[in-house]
Amino acid sequence: MKRLQGMELFVEVAKTCNFGRAANNLGIPKSTLSRQVAELERSLGLQLLSRTTRKVELTEAGKLYFVRCQRIVAEAQVAHEELQKLVETPSGPLRVNMPADFGTDFLAEAFLEFSRHYPEVTFYLDLANPDHAGLVFQTCDISIEIGALPDSTQIARLLGRLTAYLYASPEYLQRHGTPQHPSDLTRHECIEFRADNSRVTRWPLSRGDEHIEITPSNRFSVNSMAMVRSLASLGSGIAILSPAQSVLQDVAEQRLQRVLPDWQAGPFPVYAVTDTRLLPAKTRIFIEFLMERLRDGKFVAKNSADLLI
Repeated sequence: MKRLQGMELFVEVAKTCNFGRAANNLGIPKSTLSRQVAELERSLGLQLLSRTTRKVELTEAGKLYFVRCQRIVAEAQVAHEELQKLVETPSGPLRVNMPADFGTDFLAEAFLEFSRHYPEVTFYLDLANPDHAGLVFQTCDISIEIGALPDSTQIARLLGRLTAYLYASPEYLQRHGTPQHPSDLTRHECIEFRADNSRVTRWPLSRGDEHIEITPSNRFSVNSMAMVRSLASLGSGIAILSPAQSVLQDVAEQRLQRVLPDWQAGPFPVYAVTDTRLLPAKTRIFIEFLMERLRDGKFVAKNSADLLI
Protein backbone atom coordinates (compact mmCIF):
# COMPACT_ATOMS: atom_id res chain seq x y z
CA MET A 1 0.00 0.00 0.00
CA LYS A 2 2.85 2.37 0.90
CA ARG A 3 4.66 1.63 -2.36
CA LEU A 4 1.52 2.17 -4.44
CA GLN A 5 0.88 5.43 -2.62
CA GLY A 6 4.45 6.53 -3.39
CA MET A 7 3.89 5.71 -7.07
CA GLU A 8 0.72 7.80 -7.11
CA LEU A 9 2.52 10.79 -5.59
CA PHE A 10 5.43 10.44 -7.99
CA VAL A 11 3.11 10.26 -11.02
CA GLU A 12 1.43 13.52 -10.02
CA VAL A 13 4.80 15.29 -9.63
CA ALA A 14 5.98 13.87 -12.96
CA LYS A 15 2.83 15.12 -14.70
CA THR A 16 3.16 18.66 -13.40
CA CYS A 17 6.97 18.88 -13.00
CA ASN A 18 6.17 21.07 -10.00
CA PHE A 19 5.97 20.00 -6.35
CA GLY A 20 3.76 22.92 -5.39
CA ARG A 21 1.12 22.26 -8.06
CA ALA A 22 1.23 18.50 -7.44
CA ALA A 23 0.77 19.06 -3.70
CA ASN A 24 -2.27 21.27 -4.36
CA ASN A 25 -3.75 18.66 -6.71
CA LEU A 26 -3.26 15.93 -4.12
CA GLY A 27 -4.41 18.05 -1.20
CA ILE A 28 -1.31 17.47 0.91
CA PRO A 29 1.50 19.77 2.13
CA LYS A 30 4.38 20.32 -0.27
CA SER A 31 6.89 19.24 2.38
CA THR A 32 5.04 15.92 2.89
CA LEU A 33 4.98 15.28 -0.84
CA SER A 34 8.69 16.03 -1.21
CA ARG A 35 9.59 13.79 1.72
CA GLN A 36 7.52 10.82 0.48
CA VAL A 37 8.91 11.04 -3.07
CA ALA A 38 12.42 11.12 -1.59
CA GLU A 39 11.58 8.00 0.45
CA LEU A 40 10.41 6.29 -2.75
CA GLU A 41 13.72 7.13 -4.44
CA ARG A 42 15.67 5.76 -1.46
CA SER A 43 13.68 2.52 -1.53
CA LEU A 44 14.45 2.14 -5.25
CA GLY A 45 18.09 3.19 -4.94
CA LEU A 46 17.68 5.53 -7.93
CA GLN A 47 17.07 9.22 -8.47
CA LEU A 48 13.77 9.73 -10.31
CA LEU A 49 13.64 13.54 -10.32
CA SER A 50 16.29 16.15 -10.93
CA ARG A 51 15.47 19.09 -8.66
CA THR A 52 16.82 22.61 -8.93
CA THR A 53 15.53 25.86 -7.44
CA ARG A 54 13.95 26.68 -10.81
CA LYS A 55 12.53 23.40 -12.12
CA VAL A 56 11.90 19.70 -11.67
CA GLU A 57 12.78 17.23 -14.42
CA LEU A 58 12.58 13.47 -14.83
CA THR A 59 15.83 11.55 -14.93
CA GLU A 60 16.23 8.69 -17.42
CA ALA A 61 15.26 6.27 -14.67
CA GLY A 62 12.37 8.58 -13.76
CA LYS A 63 11.04 8.58 -17.33
CA LEU A 64 11.01 4.78 -17.46
CA TYR A 65 9.44 4.54 -14.00
CA PHE A 66 6.81 7.15 -14.88
CA VAL A 67 5.61 5.15 -17.92
CA ARG A 68 5.19 2.02 -15.79
CA CYS A 69 3.77 3.77 -12.74
CA GLN A 70 1.24 5.77 -14.74
CA ARG A 71 -0.28 2.53 -16.04
CA ILE A 72 -0.26 0.89 -12.58
CA VAL A 73 -1.84 3.91 -10.87
CA ALA A 74 -4.52 4.16 -13.56
CA GLU A 75 -5.36 0.45 -13.15
CA ALA A 76 -5.53 0.87 -9.38
CA GLN A 77 -7.89 3.81 -9.76
CA VAL A 78 -10.14 1.83 -12.09
CA ALA A 79 -10.17 -1.09 -9.65
CA HIS A 80 -11.03 1.24 -6.78
CA GLU A 81 -13.84 2.86 -8.77
CA GLU A 82 -15.22 -0.55 -9.76
CA LEU A 83 -15.22 -1.71 -6.15
CA GLN A 84 -16.91 1.52 -5.06
CA LYS A 85 -19.58 0.86 -7.67
CA LEU A 86 -19.93 -2.67 -6.30
CA VAL A 87 -20.52 -1.21 -2.84
CA GLU A 88 -23.05 1.33 -4.12
CA THR A 89 -24.90 -0.50 -6.93
CA PRO A 90 -26.35 -4.02 -6.62
CA SER A 91 -24.95 -6.20 -9.39
CA GLY A 92 -23.49 -9.64 -10.01
CA PRO A 93 -24.40 -13.07 -8.63
CA LEU A 94 -26.14 -13.28 -5.25
CA ARG A 95 -25.78 -16.71 -3.62
CA VAL A 96 -28.40 -17.52 -0.99
CA ASN A 97 -28.81 -20.69 1.10
CA MET A 98 -32.14 -21.33 2.82
CA PRO A 99 -34.42 -24.06 4.14
CA ALA A 100 -36.32 -25.51 1.18
CA ASP A 101 -39.86 -25.19 2.52
CA PHE A 102 -39.42 -21.72 3.99
CA GLY A 103 -37.77 -20.46 0.82
CA THR A 104 -40.52 -21.86 -1.37
CA ASP A 105 -43.41 -20.71 0.82
CA PHE A 106 -42.20 -17.26 1.84
CA LEU A 107 -39.29 -16.04 -0.29
CA ALA A 108 -40.13 -16.78 -3.94
CA GLU A 109 -42.08 -13.53 -4.42
CA ALA A 110 -39.36 -11.59 -2.60
CA PHE A 111 -36.68 -12.80 -5.00
CA LEU A 112 -38.85 -11.97 -7.98
CA GLU A 113 -39.61 -8.46 -6.72
CA PHE A 114 -35.96 -7.78 -5.91
CA SER A 115 -34.90 -8.97 -9.37
CA ARG A 116 -37.30 -6.46 -10.94
CA HIS A 117 -35.84 -3.62 -8.89
CA TYR A 118 -32.22 -4.63 -9.58
CA PRO A 119 -31.92 -6.25 -13.02
CA GLU A 120 -28.12 -6.50 -12.82
CA VAL A 121 -28.33 -9.03 -9.97
CA THR A 122 -28.43 -12.76 -10.79
CA PHE A 123 -29.42 -15.40 -8.25
CA TYR A 124 -27.92 -18.73 -7.22
CA LEU A 125 -30.30 -20.32 -4.72
CA ASP A 126 -29.51 -23.44 -2.69
CA LEU A 127 -32.49 -25.01 -0.93
CA ALA A 128 -32.15 -28.02 1.36
CA ASN A 129 -33.85 -29.73 4.25
CA PRO A 130 -32.07 -29.04 7.55
CA ASP A 131 -30.54 -32.53 7.88
CA HIS A 132 -28.92 -32.25 4.46
CA ALA A 133 -28.00 -28.57 4.52
CA GLY A 134 -24.38 -29.19 5.52
CA LEU A 135 -23.90 -31.47 2.54
CA VAL A 136 -25.77 -29.41 -0.06
CA PHE A 137 -24.99 -25.81 0.84
CA GLN A 138 -21.96 -24.23 -0.77
CA THR A 139 -20.18 -20.96 -0.05
CA CYS A 140 -22.79 -18.23 -0.14
CA ASP A 141 -23.37 -14.51 0.37
CA ILE A 142 -26.36 -14.99 2.69
CA SER A 143 -27.76 -17.92 4.61
CA ILE A 144 -31.36 -17.67 5.79
CA GLU A 145 -31.69 -19.56 9.08
CA ILE A 146 -34.60 -20.18 11.44
CA GLY A 147 -34.26 -20.72 15.18
CA ALA A 148 -31.26 -20.55 17.47
CA LEU A 149 -27.89 -19.89 15.87
CA PRO A 150 -25.11 -22.22 17.06
CA ASP A 151 -22.20 -20.43 15.35
CA SER A 152 -21.36 -17.19 17.14
CA THR A 153 -18.51 -16.37 14.74
CA GLN A 154 -20.96 -15.39 12.00
CA ILE A 155 -22.87 -12.14 11.67
CA ALA A 156 -26.63 -12.58 12.07
CA ARG A 157 -29.29 -9.94 11.44
CA LEU A 158 -32.76 -10.62 12.78
CA LEU A 159 -35.22 -10.38 9.88
CA GLY A 160 -38.34 -11.24 11.81
CA ARG A 161 -40.11 -13.86 13.86
CA LEU A 162 -42.17 -16.64 12.37
CA THR A 163 -45.32 -17.55 14.26
CA ALA A 164 -47.00 -20.88 13.60
CA TYR A 165 -50.16 -22.66 14.74
CA LEU A 166 -51.47 -26.13 15.47
CA TYR A 167 -53.39 -27.88 12.71
CA ALA A 168 -55.04 -31.26 12.19
CA SER A 169 -57.49 -32.74 9.74
CA PRO A 170 -61.22 -32.83 10.65
CA GLU A 171 -61.04 -36.61 10.18
CA TYR A 172 -58.29 -36.96 12.80
CA LEU A 173 -60.18 -34.80 15.30
CA GLN A 174 -63.36 -36.81 14.79
CA ARG A 175 -61.47 -40.03 15.57
CA HIS A 176 -59.32 -38.82 18.46
CA GLY A 177 -61.17 -35.80 19.86
CA THR A 178 -60.15 -32.17 20.01
CA PRO A 179 -57.56 -31.14 22.60
CA GLN A 180 -58.68 -28.36 24.94
CA HIS A 181 -55.29 -27.49 26.41
CA PRO A 182 -51.65 -27.99 25.29
CA SER A 183 -51.21 -30.62 28.03
CA ASP A 184 -53.72 -32.76 26.13
CA LEU A 185 -51.28 -33.04 23.22
CA THR A 186 -49.23 -35.68 25.06
CA ARG A 187 -52.17 -38.05 24.52
CA HIS A 188 -52.42 -37.32 20.78
CA GLU A 189 -50.46 -38.36 17.73
CA CYS A 190 -48.23 -35.42 16.80
CA ILE A 191 -46.17 -34.96 13.65
CA GLU A 192 -42.68 -33.81 14.51
CA PHE A 193 -40.74 -31.47 12.26
CA ARG A 194 -37.14 -32.55 12.78
CA ALA A 195 -34.87 -29.55 12.46
CA ASP A 196 -31.87 -31.09 14.20
CA ASN A 197 -31.18 -34.78 14.83
CA SER A 198 -29.16 -33.99 17.94
CA ARG A 199 -31.99 -32.39 19.90
CA VAL A 200 -35.31 -33.58 21.31
CA THR A 201 -38.10 -31.62 19.69
CA ARG A 202 -40.08 -29.47 22.08
CA TRP A 203 -43.09 -27.35 21.16
CA PRO A 204 -43.10 -23.85 22.68
CA LEU A 205 -46.71 -22.67 22.90
CA SER A 206 -48.09 -19.40 24.18
CA ARG A 207 -51.40 -17.66 24.80
CA GLY A 208 -50.96 -14.05 25.79
CA ASP A 209 -48.65 -14.06 28.82
CA GLU A 210 -49.12 -17.80 29.36
CA HIS A 211 -46.30 -20.02 28.09
CA ILE A 212 -45.91 -23.77 28.07
CA GLU A 213 -43.43 -26.15 26.44
CA ILE A 214 -44.32 -29.76 25.70
CA THR A 215 -42.53 -32.77 24.27
CA PRO A 216 -44.98 -34.20 21.72
CA SER A 217 -45.49 -37.91 21.25
CA ASN A 218 -45.12 -38.83 17.62
CA ARG A 219 -45.02 -41.68 15.14
CA PHE A 220 -43.74 -39.47 12.32
CA SER A 221 -40.52 -37.46 12.52
CA VAL A 222 -40.01 -35.53 9.29
CA ASN A 223 -37.42 -33.04 8.03
CA SER A 224 -39.74 -31.49 5.42
CA MET A 225 -42.52 -29.06 6.29
CA ALA A 226 -44.30 -29.98 3.05
CA MET A 227 -44.40 -33.61 4.19
CA VAL A 228 -45.61 -32.56 7.66
CA ARG A 229 -48.49 -30.66 6.04
CA SER A 230 -49.38 -33.60 3.78
CA LEU A 231 -49.42 -36.06 6.67
CA ALA A 232 -51.53 -33.72 8.78
CA SER A 233 -54.05 -33.17 5.98
CA LEU A 234 -54.31 -36.97 5.53
CA GLY A 235 -55.27 -37.46 9.17
CA SER A 236 -51.96 -38.67 10.64
CA GLY A 237 -51.93 -36.30 13.59
CA ILE A 238 -51.51 -32.75 14.88
CA ALA A 239 -48.76 -30.57 13.44
CA ILE A 240 -47.23 -27.14 13.90
CA LEU A 241 -47.40 -25.27 10.60
CA SER A 242 -46.72 -21.71 9.55
CA PRO A 243 -49.68 -20.23 7.65
CA ALA A 244 -48.21 -20.41 4.15
CA GLN A 245 -50.55 -20.21 1.18
CA SER A 246 -50.64 -24.01 0.88
CA VAL A 247 -51.75 -24.35 4.50
CA LEU A 248 -54.44 -21.69 4.12
CA GLN A 249 -55.64 -23.49 0.99
CA ASP A 250 -55.96 -26.73 2.95
CA VAL A 251 -57.93 -24.88 5.63
CA ALA A 252 -60.22 -23.29 3.02
CA GLU A 253 -60.89 -26.70 1.47
CA GLN A 254 -61.41 -28.28 4.92
CA ARG A 255 -58.44 -30.63 4.76
CA LEU A 256 -57.01 -28.89 7.83
CA GLN A 257 -58.40 -26.89 10.72
CA ARG A 258 -56.88 -24.98 13.61
CA VAL A 259 -56.39 -26.81 16.87
CA LEU A 260 -56.23 -24.84 20.14
CA PRO A 261 -56.92 -21.63 18.18
CA ASP A 262 -56.08 -19.38 21.15
CA TRP A 263 -52.54 -20.77 21.23
CA GLN A 264 -49.59 -20.14 18.93
CA ALA A 265 -46.21 -21.79 18.46
CA GLY A 266 -42.99 -19.84 18.57
CA PRO A 267 -42.32 -17.22 17.50
CA PHE A 268 -39.22 -18.57 15.80
CA PRO A 269 -36.50 -16.04 14.87
CA VAL A 270 -35.54 -15.75 11.20
CA TYR A 271 -31.98 -14.55 10.53
CA ALA A 272 -29.92 -13.43 7.57
CA VAL A 273 -26.43 -14.78 8.30
CA THR A 274 -23.20 -13.58 6.68
CA ASP A 275 -19.52 -14.22 7.34
CA THR A 276 -18.62 -10.52 7.57
CA ARG A 277 -20.09 -7.08 8.17
CA LEU A 278 -18.31 -5.75 5.06
CA LEU A 279 -20.97 -6.46 2.45
CA PRO A 280 -21.23 -5.51 -1.23
CA ALA A 281 -24.34 -3.65 -2.31
CA LYS A 282 -26.16 -6.73 -3.65
CA THR A 283 -25.95 -8.45 -0.26
CA ARG A 284 -26.50 -5.45 1.98
CA ILE A 285 -29.46 -4.10 0.02
CA PHE A 286 -31.10 -7.54 -0.27
CA ILE A 287 -30.96 -7.98 3.51
CA GLU A 288 -32.46 -4.52 3.98
CA PHE A 289 -35.11 -5.41 1.40
CA LEU A 290 -36.06 -8.57 3.32
CA MET A 291 -36.23 -6.64 6.58
CA GLU A 292 -38.54 -4.07 5.01
CA ARG A 293 -40.83 -6.77 3.61
CA LEU A 294 -41.03 -8.41 7.00
CA ARG A 295 -41.88 -5.09 8.59
CA ASP A 296 -44.71 -4.66 6.06
CA GLY A 297 -46.00 -8.20 6.66
CA LYS A 298 -45.47 -9.19 3.04
CA PHE A 299 -43.69 -12.45 3.74
CA VAL A 300 -46.81 -14.13 4.99
CA ALA A 301 -49.57 -15.60 2.90
CA LYS A 302 -52.43 -13.32 1.94
CA ASN A 303 -54.94 -12.56 4.67
CA SER A 304 -52.48 -13.69 7.33
CA ALA A 305 -50.32 -11.48 9.52
CA ASP A 306 -48.36 -14.10 11.37
CA LEU A 307 -44.75 -13.15 10.60
CA LEU A 308 -43.95 -10.35 12.98
CA ILE A 309 -40.97 -8.19 13.82
